[in-house]
Formats: sequence, C-alpha cells, structure tokens
Amino acid sequence: MADRILLIEDDPSIVRGLELNLSLDGYEVRAALDGPSGLRVATEWKPDLLLLDVMLPAMNGFEVCRELRRRGLTMPIIILSAKGSEPDKVMGLDTGADDFVTKPFGLAELLARIKAQLRRGRPQPAAALRFGEVEADFSAGEVRRGGAIVEMTARELQLLQYLAKHEGRVVTRQMILDAVWGENYFGTERTVDNFITRLRQKLDDEDPKHFFTVRGLGYRFKLEAQR
Repeated sequence: MADRILLIEDDPSIVRGLELNLSLDGYEVRAALDGPSGLRVATEWKPDLLLLDVMLPAMNGFEVCRELRRRGLTMPIIILSAKGSEPDKVMGLDTGADDFVTKPFGLAELLARIKAQLRRGRPQPAAALRFGEVEADFSAGEVRRGGAIVEMTARELQLLQYLAKHEGRVVTRQMILDAVWGENYFGTERTVDNFITRLRQKLDDEDPKHFFTVRGLGYRFKLEAQR
C-alpha cells in the first residue's frame, strides 16, 4: 500500500507540482487549500505524512499543527515556509512539527526529507507506562500504584501521558496548556501547577522522585527515580 501524503497549501501552482511529482514517486496524495479543510482531511483521512504551509487562509500552519497534536495525531509533519528565520523554525518545531523546509525548495531535497520521516515511522503515544510502583494503562484509562487502583480524572490521565511522551525534557506550562487543555483554553498557568500537585500526591512521594519543577521554565518528568 502506498504511503499517503496530505498537502495543505494555498498556492495552486505548488499544489499541482507536488501532487504530480509525489504521485510519480509512488505516493497517494490529497490536497487542501486552507487550514480548516486541511485539519478536517487530516483528522478523517489520517495520512502517513503531512506537508504543511505556514501562510494559510483562515488558520495558519502553526495553528493547524498545534491542533493536530492536541487531537493526538502523530503523523510526521514537515512545515513548508517562505520564512526561514530561526524563530520561525523554532515556532514550527515547538508546535509539534518534525521538520522545516524553506521555500523555494528543491524537489530532490524535499523527497529525501519525506522518505527520512517515513522511515522513522509515526511516533505513537505511550499505551502503557511504568515508573516506581506505578503502572498506567492509557488504553484502558487505568492507573495502579502498588497494585491498588488510583482514581484519575481524564485530564490527569492526559497530563500524565503528555509528560511521559516528553520524558526527560523540560516542558513549559504554556506547552502543557496548549497540548492538554487546548489553545483556546482561557485559564491561567496556575491550573498546570494544581494538576502537577495532584499527580505528585497520587503517584509520587512527598519528596518528588519523578515529577520535577524546573524553576523559571516548567516541569520535567523522569521514569527513573531521582533523589
């Protein structure tokens, strides 16, 4: 079965050129001309890889990327942008993209990047997690500590899964809010602090060994207990 690629791009000439060349290279290709329709097609069709322009009508590429990741879609995303500055690249990667290609780009380079991303496979959110005395089965929505069931809300489970996906990395409160609560959430970053406190109370020791505050930045989760 051919790998499926979704192209979200509002320039018809780029769309036609990429559709033709990607098809000739053996890919199944679909295209969307704006952010909302691209988001809909990506959610329904679930492509193996997404090529995403930044400057899109109605909803820009960064917003599309962030929303796809919030919905749990994990296909590789390659940002296509005429803006190649470092801040733009950082923005793209921070919103969940896997690669960033600056326009105008060479077809051979883009094809090589596509193949590289597809070879790496699509990272899946952890279905299960073990640390310390804790065992979490996200597919069943069940968490145990020392063999005993721990009552967890859906949001607490989402937060735990997000932290596990970024194990060992510092994640900011805003990153957590965007991923777990959604970018349209209008609460404060204090919400994250409260939920981290709940996770510590339920799953960690009084002296935390897995859920750490990184002063001035955010939080870091570690599978291996740190003393």
